[in-house]
Amino acid sequence: MGDLSGNYEIRRFPAVSKGRDGYAEAETWARAVGFGFHESTRTPDHVERSLATYETDGRIFTGAYQTGPVAASSLPADVPVATFGTMRKSLNVGFGRMVEAQLVTAVTVRTSHRRRGLLRRMMTEDLQLAKEDGIAVAALTASEGTIYGRFGYGVASLERSVKVDTTARFNLQHQATGTVEVADPKVLLEVAPAVFSRVHRHTPGSIDRQEWYRQLVSGQVARDGKEDPAVKVALHYGPDGGIDGYVSYKFLGWDTEPATVEVVDLVAATDHAYLELWQYLAAIDLVERVSWNEAPVDDPLGWALTDARCIDASDSRDMLWLRLLDIPQALAARHYASDGRLVLEVGDPLGLTAGTFALDVRGGQAAVERVSDGAAGDLVLDVSALSSIYLGGVCPVTLKAAGTISEATPGAALSARQMFAVERATHCLTHF
Repeated sequence: MGDLSGNYEIRRFPAVSKGRDGYAEAETWARAVGFGFHESTRTPDHVERSLATYETDGRIFTGAYQTGPVAASSLPADVPVATFGTMRKSLNVGFGRMVEAQLVTAVTVRTSHRRRGLLRRMMTEDLQLAKEDGIAVAALTASEGTIYGRFGYGVASLERSVKVDTTARFNLQHQATGTVEVADPKVLLEVAPAVFSRVHRHTPGSIDRQEWYRQLVSGQVARDGKEDPAVKVALHYGPDGGIDGYVSYKFLGWDTEPATVEVVDLVAATDHAYLELWQYLAAIDLVERVSWNEAPVDDPLGWALTDARCIDASDSRDMLWLRLLDIPQALAARHYASDGRLVLEVGDPLGLTAGTFALDVRGGQAAVERVSDGAAGDLVLDVSALSSIYLGGVCPVTLKAAGTISEATPGAALSARQMFAVERATHCLTHF
């Protein structure tokens, strides 16, 4: 796909499993990603398992390769100096509406090849190709918070870590309507996708999950690529006897003070299932704390406890970053909580979707029209800010106070808050 200053070539190719043509190239790419994220050297079995899941997801790998002389004794030219991966999954944009999203992952640039435009080239080309393919939004989860704003991404959902005291202080004001039973972890290979599908359909900001998740939550493949025999599983059964939630967890060992269970994954399709899985976790013998690193910020657990101070929570942190690629298409795909009209003057650092757009909502349905760039906008904002408020998880009034949105028409930020509101708290349980 061309080179950069004659020194690099950008290549794109699909993920393939062992035995398929192109496996050696995909394996080398995967090892470069591991190096970029400071992982221990991946075993052949770990790489093989990973690539099998990547093929199932339909991932596309992009790499930047040296075309000129390679320094003596350094990594050879077939090892990419920069990596960039993508796949497509559905994104819940509120009220059960789904759009297909371009998910960006595995972004690395080797230290000795930075500041040469490699990431910008890969990102810009990929987003342009996705837009041309009819994709209206891109998304990623960032390991660093300062990189992606310059490409038009904005934080669209948050999460936090919690440590919950499950001693006698833990008391839920909740009468159980279902039951919880322990299961063989392997049942999640089939059960987890079905339960998550229900959660995905009713949770704004949710991204459908990749193949790796069912392997992780069932203990079949841990983050190091090995089986994790420490994983335990409990299932929640609703009043009709159907499975509507599960928790995957593990005990952290007797040398941990206080004795702690760590949640690997907690997925509940109903409010009752969510609270009752917490009741189960709190009732585990000889355990005094339950930790979870992907807890929602707007969490009903604290409001259901008689003593909400049982929860020791971290500050909220960014989780899902969103980037609109086609503003009229993305805005028209949503349902809106209130009617109104807003003219949005949107800037775009990559020039993909800048312009002035009239958003006219009647009966919750949007008509979006591009208007003359000279027309006065009610709100003036960058595409990153519009991407942040798109899922209803970030308040336009707050962004106005921060100076990232300019309000040309008084009250326009509040109108945007009301229009972009969603039916329940925005939360994404899928890292990628």
